[in-house]
Amino acid sequence: MERRQLLRQAKRVVVKIGTSLLSRDGAGLDKRFILKLAAEVSALRRGGREVILVTSGAIGSGLAVLRRREKPRTIPAKQALAAIGQPQLMQDYARAFSRFGLQTAQVLLTSEDIHHRERYSHARNALAEILRLGVVPIFNENDTVAVEEIKFGDNDTLSAHVTHLAEADVLIILTDVAGLYTCDPSLGDRAQRIQQVDRIDRAVENMACGPGSRLGTGGMVTKIVAAKMVTGMGEEMVIADGRVPGILKKILAGEDVGTVFFPQGDKLASRKRWIAFALRRRGTLWLDAGAAAAVRDRGKSLLPSGVRKVEGSFKPGDCVSLKDEAGKEFGRGLVNYAAEEIAKLKGAKSKDIESILGYKYTDEIIHRDDLVLLTAATE
Repeated sequence: MERRQLLRQAKRVVVKIGTSLLSRDGAGLDKRFILKLAAEVSALRRGGREVILVTSGAIGSGLAVLRRREKPRTIPAKQALAAIGQPQLMQDYARAFSRFGLQTAQVLLTSEDIHHRERYSHARNALAEILRLGVVPIFNENDTVAVEEIKFGDNDTLSAHVTHLAEADVLIILTDVAGLYTCDPSLGDRAQRIQQVDRIDRAVENMACGPGSRLGTGGMVTKIVAAKMVTGMGEEMVIADGRVPGILKKILAGEDVGTVFFPQGDKLASRKRWIAFALRRRGTLWLDAGAAAAVRDRGKSLLPSGVRKVEGSFKPGDCVSLKDEAGKEFGRGLVNYAAEEIAKLKGAKSKDIESILGYKYTDEIIHRDDLVLLTAATE
């Protein structure tokens, strides 16, 4: 319980709202819930906290506008419903928050906005200005323009990326269950709520059972993935029942509600966060024992002499995974050479790069400034 008290110190909070809380089973958005949420956010703001929302519900809202009940399966149909429902969703948020003297801002993202460093920086700067103006930012995935290859896949993952982007202190995922359970909570007394998770291991992952609701896309599995991302960058995450009155206040007071996932290691700087969690890995470099120890334990750059195997197709500037001889991923970084170049250089000395390739960019395959080590939470 003492570690829960860390939540009292959180100044910047990301709150993700699940579809199950916003939907009234095909009858439109639950405006009473949105008003309740606005009241809770307003109270947190008066207490000196910054609050950022990540919302689902655009497709569900679109279904209600068209008076349909079944969620479509094709990407174009989903995009169309999101385009129809998103304005209504934001209008309902704006009306509710205005009751408490608060303005809202819509921020729509695709995963490409996160993977692209310049877009990532622009989004972070815009978010900082929105918060400075005292406005409540509300994020959603830009379903209308996203296609399958660039979709986050669920707003649990999006909320973890927004937590990175905002450099927030805690991510709170509000859903229709009271937290992580030992098994499916619909089984009754057999299911016990897990109060806290110190490390996400295979046993914790096995507890994440069952798909999401009919209108939502995520289940507990996607929430565990988000928890890995958030705790891996040194911040907390909470899964809790958004239907409980005053749930945000209870969580941030350190009360025993929901499931708290505690951070693994120290907070990462912005560039390290981007490398570790935002970028797609384009390949893998397998290192010998000496190079793995130098990079992992002594903070050294990766030199060509330490590379033993190259997997994937990538170009300079791409992100790759680093694995030791046992096959364990322990780091990620931005390479200075393409895959075919590193394949020629593996095992060689830095002084021989030019003679092997006929040219030379740098001595390092990955400079230590472009490299981040992973914690247990990201394994």
